[in-house]
Amino acid sequence: MAEEQEKDGEGEADAGSGKKKIILLVVLAIVLIGASVGGTLAVLSMTGDKEEMAAEGEGGEEEVEEVMAPAIYYALKPPIIVSFDSRGRQRLMQAEITLLTRSEAVVANIETHMPMIRNALVMLIGGQLFEEIQTAEGKELLRVQCLQELQRLMEKETGEPGIEQVLFTNLVMQ
Repeated sequence: MAEEQEKDGEGEADAGSGKKKIILLVVLAIVLIGASVGGTLAVLSMTGDKEEMAAEGEGGEEEVEEVMAPAIYYALKPPIIVSFDSRGRQRLMQAEITLLTRSEAVVANIETHMPMIRNALVMLIGGQLFEEIQTAEGKELLRVQCLQELQRLMEKETGEPGIEQVLFTNLVMQ
């Protein structure tokens, strides 16, 4: 029996040292994971600082994001009406146009130069082929051409293009 008690005592000691080994391995693993995460964060923060310094060095100063003013929509009234001769038939197009700008000064300039703006739009739209502007691509191309023409006119008259977009709010073709 004495031998059995000695064996039991050694078994308990082995079990206790086995639990200690497991706990020690778990603690060691947690320490290693923590060191790895900490090292990664340290390296990332150092490279981030270098990139920020390089960006500041290139620009001299930090670049400030430009805040856009709220959009101002100016509807041209009355609608532009243009006639076309298509295959011997008389065709009409009525376009309600709205201009997008971000400055009240540009709105005042648009009102001042309204006869010239309307004339330019009538001439530009009237010079198109009716068949071409019936497609979605043709309408988009016409919209871009109107924008470019109005920006050119405003640049010539006021020194700044001022108009950001030309929008067809209603377009009827017959």
